[in-house]
Amino acid sequence: MRTIVVTGSASGIGRATLRLLEQRGDRVIGVDIHDAEIEVDLSTRDGRAEMIEDLRERRHHIDGVIANAGLAHQTPDDVAVNFFGAVATLDGLLPLLAGSQAPRAVATASIASLMPSDTELVDLCLAGDEPGALDRAAKLVEARQGDLIYASTKVALCRWLRRAAPGKEWAGAGIPLNAIAPGVVETPMVSGMIGTEIQRAAISAMVPMPLNGFMRPEVPACLLVWLVSEKNSHLCGQVIFIDGGSDAVIRGDSTW
Repeated sequence: MRTIVVTGSASGIGRATLRLLEQRGDRVIGVDIHDAEIEVDLSTRDGRAEMIEDLRERRHHIDGVIANAGLAHQTPDDVAVNFFGAVATLDGLLPLLAGSQAPRAVATASIASLMPSDTELVDLCLAGDEPGALDRAAKLVEARQGDLIYASTKVALCRWLRRAAPGKEWAGAGIPLNAIAPGVVETPMVSGMIGTEIQRAAISAMVPMPLNGFMRPEVPACLLVWLVSEKNSHLCGQVIFIDGGSDAVIRGDSTW
């Protein structure tokens, strides 16, 4: 039985992932701001530190980390959770992964990483300057450019991951690190953006995918589960984009 940590486990992709892992017989430790085994606020440094300390106290090692927690509020909180929360989760739990015989880690990015973003915000994230990044996000909101924040956090996360994954701490230590980048997933986070047919058509037109459909949370969940499983012995440093028309994947791991 493998032990997997899933952040953002209370809803959406995280909840679907937790359920699928449990169905496979894995021990899952869910992390979220509510309705989770570990309840912390990953938008804060204290919340991240509390999660890491809690896991260190209860586990000698973990086998997988799924840094899935995310927000799309078009506020500085998106930056705090989507980038700094994800990176803190992965880096902070790295020592616990080192004790596993088959350690794996994966983050949830987004197809939004291909959309317009703010270069200054991305650079501040990659420089590790959280106060500066939060301030830049606040200025974007003031300038009515808050729609650039979410995409910027996902651009930064993808770039960070591609740089970190081949390094000695990850690939050099035998720990594959990857990410998925789904299109539009029908979760509570995006419900306000796809509530009408006009909204759905507008969002669909923005997504550069061949089949260009909306997907259930179980679709990205299946790929997350495979990426943290022992079956993934060859992918590292990849950001895998998922088409909205790929519902066939929920038939099971054999699809991959």
